[in-house]
Amino acid sequence: MYRDAMPDSAATEEAAIPFYAAQGDEAALFEHAFRQRLPLLLKGPTGCGKTRFVEHMAARLQRPLVTVSCHDDLTAADLVGRYLIGDGNTVWADGPLARAVRQGAICYLDEVIEARKDTTVVLHPLADDRRQLPIERTGELLQAAPEFMLVVSYNPGYQNLLKNLKPSTRQRFVALSFDYPAPEVERRIVTAESGIDEALATRLVKLAQALRRLTDQDLEETVSTRLLVMAARLMASGLPELAACRAAIVDALTDDADTAEALNEVVLAAFEV
Repeated sequence: MYRDAMPDSAATEEAAIPFYAAQGDEAALFEHAFRQRLPLLLKGPTGCGKTRFVEHMAARLQRPLVTVSCHDDLTAADLVGRYLIGDGNTVWADGPLARAVRQGAICYLDEVIEARKDTTVVLHPLADDRRQLPIERTGELLQAAPEFMLVVSYNPGYQNLLKNLKPSTRQRFVALSFDYPAPEVERRIVTAESGIDEALATRLVKLAQALRRLTDQDLEETVSTRLLVMAARLMASGLPELAACRAAIVDALTDDADTAEALNEVVLAAFEV
C-alpha cells in the first residue's frame, strides 16, 4: 500500500509541520542530502520515529511525500506502474515511484528490506548519479525532477541471511542511524503527542528504559516510543494507567502468558504508588 501527501500553502507555517523532536543533527543531514540529490537510508528499530522524521522533513522542505509500505508481494510493477484495461482501452498508469520521479516528490519506501530483491533492483539507476527510472513496458526513460529524493528505511534487528540489503543497493545511499530517543527527548515526545503531564510521561519513559534492559525475555521487539505514545493517549482519555500499559505495551509485545506476566511485574513496579 502507498499514500501521497501534498503539502498546501499552509505547510509553510510551522504549525503545519508534523511534530518531530530532534535527536541530533539528522535534520541537517537530510537537508544536505536533499540539496545534493543524494538518496538516504534510515535504519533503526521499529517505532523509533523514522516515518515521522520523513513526514517532518517533507513538510519542512515543502515537498510532496509519497510513502510506500514494502512487503513480500511488492512487485516492480507495483512501484513503477502497469497497463490498465478500462472501457475497451489500455491505459498506462504510473505507480507511486514513477509519480514521485515526475513530480519531484520525496519517495519514502518504508521497510524496504521486506520487498523482494528483484524489486529493489529498479532503484539502482535512481539511487546513483543517473537519477533515472527505466520503464521497460513503455520504453520510457524517466529523468528524475531536480527536487526528487529517494528515502528508504529498514529495521536492522530483522536482518537474517535471507533478508538484508545487497551491498550493491545499500552502497548507493547515505546512511542515517536511529535509535530510541534519549529519556529527556522521549519524555518531550510523549507529552507533546498525548497531552499527558510531564510527571506521567516521566514514569512511562522510565518504564520503557526498564523494559528495554530486559534480556531474559523472548521478545522480537522491545517497547518503542510509538507504544509509549499509544499508552499515554489512552491515559489521557481516562483509562487507568495499568490498563493502558497492558493494552498498549504488554499485550502488544507478546502473546506468551509467562512473558506477559513478567512484563506486567515491571509495569507494576514503575507505577506503584
